[in-house]
Amino acid sequence: MRIRMAVAGAIVSALISGVGVAATAPVNAAPRPTCGTGWVTAFAARPTDPTLADPRLIPTLSGGEQSYRLVVTPGVDGTEVRVRLTNRFRPTPLVVGRATLAPKGSGANLVGNPRQITFGGSSRVTIPAGRDVVSDPIAGPVRGGAPLAVSLYVSGQGIAPTGHFNANTTSYYSLPGSGDATRDRQGGRFALTTTALPLVSALDVVPTRSSATVATLGDSITDGYVGGTYILVPENGAVTDRNVRYPDFLQRRLTATGSGAAVADAGITGNRVTRPGFVPMFGPAAIARLDSDVIGLSGVSDVIFMEGINDLGIPIGVNYEDLVRGYTDVINRLHARGIRVHLGTLLPASDALFDGITAPLANSVRIRLNGWIRSQKLSDSVVDFDKVVRDPRNPNIMNPRLVGVDNLHPNPAGYRAMAQAVNLGALRASGCGRP
Repeated sequence: MRIRMAVAGAIVSALISGVGVAATAPVNAAPRPTCGTGWVTAFAARPTDPTLADPRLIPTLSGGEQSYRLVVTPGVDGTEVRVRLTNRFRPTPLVVGRATLAPKGSGANLVGNPRQITFGGSSRVTIPAGRDVVSDPIAGPVRGGAPLAVSLYVSGQGIAPTGHFNANTTSYYSLPGSGDATRDRQGGRFALTTTALPLVSALDVVPTRSSATVATLGDSITDGYVGGTYILVPENGAVTDRNVRYPDFLQRRLTATGSGAAVADAGITGNRVTRPGFVPMFGPAAIARLDSDVIGLSGVSDVIFMEGINDLGIPIGVNYEDLVRGYTDVINRLHARGIRVHLGTLLPASDALFDGITAPLANSVRIRLNGWIRSQKLSDSVVDFDKVVRDPRNPNIMNPRLVGVDNLHPNPAGYRAMAQAVNLGALRASGCGRP
């Protein structure tokens, strides 16, 4: 209990408040100005920090000589798949002794025999400190919306693996020292669970039809966090494994209209536009991680960018001019790569404890920023998220039907409303794959 409370204190204090890629197979991470059938990123969970705990406040027991069974869900169908692994925030190399891929069954069980994942033809890969690697292509098929299990055996010392803090999905791992369980079809040796996502940072596929990637760049709202209490933590476990982030709803909406577009979630809980996260689990600033976390994805044609409430709400908050400069920098850099940018308005939170009541100046600056966002001509379109989730009787707070108990993050209905606010016609990727 003391450990859990210590973790809670660290996360609550934080919530109030260009790394290269080493690849053993070529990565086609070029933006895609038009639709195509080359690699697209069909799943993403951007690296944040050494994975020490998950949003349930449960510490991660990573020590080494153990196996992970990590659950990822691609958004679109593919004929081939490749897995991106990360060691970005660890100061020492990490050795993956074996890796496999299979459709996920119940719990940690697999459906069918797992397929071997190789790196430069080898079943073993050493990921240098501060770097990422990508696997060789693996023959498909994979189905959009069907979860996959990436099983990794970490050989040798594996303390504090890089991961994504808020995965909103249950993954499984074995006790330190338990050895290689990557080929086990049954999940009995995977006795521990986490709702963080260690080691896996993205999944690329060769789509079955013309496609491009829509990346969603943002903070915990893009990351799909739903607080379980008014003080934000722990997370609301009722949303785990349901895929109810706004990018999930957007993916389903695109697919339902006949589009072949893939949506890759580049949100990081606690992230800020202009400054690093208050604690490591909140990641580098958006302007610092743009190349690695967004432009570095495969086949990106569009970016939906909605972030800034943590810049305003975490003491000492930045000013209006700082955020406008940050937005302008991100838009210009994406445009320079031929990527369309869709800038989102910031959600109201004046009755939230954090980013609201504890930051009394944040709301007035947010209103001014939203005015700029709606009127500026730099981005290719504007997504008025604020308009669809605010309370019609009080525009400084969210609609009670659409907000979680922390008054800062939408509930699943709110995330659905956000996805509905996106004008699909403004997305270049939306036209991909249609008859």
